Amino acid sequence: MNVFEAIFQGIIQGLTEFLPVSSSGHLTICQHILGMSEDNLFFSVMLHIGTLAAVIAVYVRLVGRLFKALVRVCKKIFTKKFKLKELDGEENLAFMIIIGLLPLFVMFLPIGNGMKLKDLADVFAKDGYFIVVGLSLLATSALLYIGNKQSQKYGDGKDGKKKARRRYKIPDAVAVGFTQCLAALFPGLSRSGSTLAASQLRGMDKKIALDYSFLLGTPAIVAAALLEGKDALFPENGQAVTIEYFPVIIGMLFAAVVGFIAIKLFKWLLSTDKMYVFIIYTAIVGAIVLIISIIELATGENMFTHNTLVF
Repeated sequence: MNVFEAIFQGIIQGLTEFLPVSSSGHLTICQHILGMSEDNLFFSVMLHIGTLAAVIAVYVRLVGRLFKALVRVCKKIFTKKFKLKELDGEENLAFMIIIGLLPLFVMFLPIGNGMKLKDLADVFAKDGYFIVVGLSLLATSALLYIGNKQSQKYGDGKDGKKKARRRYKIPDAVAVGFTQCLAALFPGLSRSGSTLAASQLRGMDKKIALDYSFLLGTPAIVAAALLEGKDALFPENGQAVTIEYFPVIIGMLFAAVVGFIAIKLFKWLLSTDKMYVFIIYTAIVGAIVLIISIIELATGENMFTHNTLVF
C-alpha cells in the first residue's frame, strides 16, 4: 500500500464512519466494483482507531464527565443507594450508554455451522449478496426520513408542539442498542443514522440523540479494534505480519481529521434541518446498487469484474 492509497482510504473511512451513509456499505461497494478484498486487517483496525480519536476530540470534556458519572453510579450500586429516577443528567446518560451496549452480546450467539450472528456481516459483504447493500441503503434512507419527520413533531414546548425528551429511559437505550446490532450486521445500514432515527422515534431530542449515538458507538469501536487487532497481529495461520508503518500512520491521521470534520458537519446539518441531503443520497445510491445487483443475479456474474458471483 502506498501513501496515496492510505490517504484515500483514511478520507473515506473518516467521512462514512460518522455521516449517516454507512462506511461498511461504501467499503463493500468499492470492493465489488474494483474486485478487491480487505486483506490488510491491521490497516483497517488503525483506521478505526483514527475515527475513535475523532470522537474523543469532539466529546473529550463530556467523555471525562461521563466517566466520573459512571464511577458515581457504580458507587451507588455497590452501596445500595442506586435509584434510577434520582440520577442526575450525566449519571443517567452514562448508565444508559451501558444499557445500550448490552444488546451487543447478542452478536456472539451461535447460528450454526460454527458461525456466530456477527459473522453474517462477512457473508453479506460477498459479491452474491450485493443486493443486501442496496436494500440496506434504502432502509437507511427510509429510517432517516421517518426519524426526521418524527423529530419535526417536537419542539421546545412553547410553540404548541410536544416537548422532546432529553433524558433516556431503559427501553430507549435497549431499542437503540438493538438497532446498533442490526447496523453491524447489514453493510449499507448506517450505524449513526439508524441509531439516531431509533432515538427520534422514541421521542428524544435530536441533538441529545446524536450525541448518544456517537458516544454509544465509541465502546463498540474500541471492542472491534481489540478483537480485529488480535486477529491482525496474531493470525491463526501463524504467519509473520508485515506492517508498513508510514502509510498506516498517514491513513490514521486522515481518518481522524476527516472524522472530526464529519461529526461537526453532521451536527450542523441536523441542527439546521438539512438531513434531506443524506436521505436523498442514500436513496439514490441504494437504488443504483439494487438495480446493478438484480442484473448481476440474472447473469450470475459481477458486472464490473465479470467474475462469477460468490455466495
